[in-house]
Amino acid sequence: MINISAGFYLELKRLAAVAWPLLIAQVTQMLMGVSDTIMAGRYSSLDMAAVAIGYGATIPLLIFLQGICLALSPQIARLDGAKNTQDVAAWVQQCFYLVTFVGIVFTLLSFVLPSVFNQIDMASDLRNETLDYVQFVLFAAPGFAIYQTLRNYCEGLSRTRPTMVIMVIGLLINIPANYLFINGIEVDGVQWIPEMGGAGCGLATMLVFYGMALSTFLYTLKQKELRQYELYQRWCLPSLSKAKTLLSLGLPIAFTLLAEVTLFAISAILLSPFGAQTVAAHQIALNFSALIFMLPLSIGLAVAIRIGYSLGEDNREQAKMAYKAAMAMAVSTVFFTTTFTVVNASWIVTMYTAEVEVISLAISLLILAAIFQFPDAIQVIGANSLRGYKDNKAMLLISLIAYWGIGFPVALTLGLTDWLVPKMAAKGFWIGFIVGLSSAAIMMTARVLYIQKKLNTRQTVSSTQCCEHDAPSA
Repeated sequence: MINISAGFYLELKRLAAVAWPLLIAQVTQMLMGVSDTIMAGRYSSLDMAAVAIGYGATIPLLIFLQGICLALSPQIARLDGAKNTQDVAAWVQQCFYLVTFVGIVFTLLSFVLPSVFNQIDMASDLRNETLDYVQFVLFAAPGFAIYQTLRNYCEGLSRTRPTMVIMVIGLLINIPANYLFINGIEVDGVQWIPEMGGAGCGLATMLVFYGMALSTFLYTLKQKELRQYELYQRWCLPSLSKAKTLLSLGLPIAFTLLAEVTLFAISAILLSPFGAQTVAAHQIALNFSALIFMLPLSIGLAVAIRIGYSLGEDNREQAKMAYKAAMAMAVSTVFFTTTFTVVNASWIVTMYTAEVEVISLAISLLILAAIFQFPDAIQVIGANSLRGYKDNKAMLLISLIAYWGIGFPVALTLGLTDWLVPKMAAKGFWIGFIVGLSSAAIMMTARVLYIQKKLNTRQTVSSTQCCEHDAPSA
């Protein structure tokens, strides 16, 4: 028992060391979008709307790229755990080829966007501003792909601090760049930088993405401890088999992320008939929940790396220990965040709005959001543990069933119909979210335990066969 406890606390320490830089990096990444919205809003409501619409149009594409890259870190962690330094470079390079190609395809989409946007019923000035923003972000897609590849290379080797530092630098560059390109600079009647409004946020985002890609490249190039992996010393040609493997692992992650993001995006649209105040209260609860979610998410990203590393060492008990430590850390954290949310609900809401009607509804939604945090934390630990075990198809299937097969119908029934109770609007949707995430949490946990039991059974059978083979004949 003493050894188990010691191992558990050691794993907690290792997990925390990997997770806390990821937490800062994830919060910083979120703050980039927040700063874009706030600074465009201070310029004009039209520009804020353009940034909001443009962000909504481009974030699924960026999430798709990021999802594919997330398949790389557990793969690198396994190689690192197995002390197989020779194959690390090949896998990173294959990921680079794959996602950079996808990023270039996304960039090419910008040339057909004008004809697409002309089919959308919106004011011409809003359409033009949104189009400019989207085109800048799409031109940034290859840079984002390169950055995500190198980021997951570092994180797969449990080097998460560079991600944190580079992301913070990106935010510090993003804010002044937003100001410069939104407002422009004129000196003595000469316009040194054009006044671009909300579209300037898109240009700033593009420069930041390429800047982060360059910074991560320089880090991986100059860091002495990374030279043993020879990432830039020897290049491999594109491999169809490795590309297929990365896609088979990455696409389920990408579609899982999209399934969750689109669920919340559609909910805001479906609530629009209830009025601006309902939508505003709903968005406040969503925005705050997204911020809180960064805590269990960072632990989840860390446990995928720790499980991959442990399996690379062929230490399945250590992988189980990592899962238990991550779950304990996430649930403990949620006890704190839930208490904070309930006790400070009124203060939190007044940070977003001063409208009395919105405040009243948003407070009630935050109470539901506090309940929401528990299953959300459990499911994200389960999902990322499955990613560490390379059981990504099951993760996708569970997400689709839980979010769209269970949660969404409950949300629609309670929120928009009188079938069971009088329509509850936003409250009904949040109850649906809780039901969906609770279903995901149960199924993800059951799947992780099943995978662990299956691996242990294989190990036991393998050990028994070895013993029988080695035993002397009578």
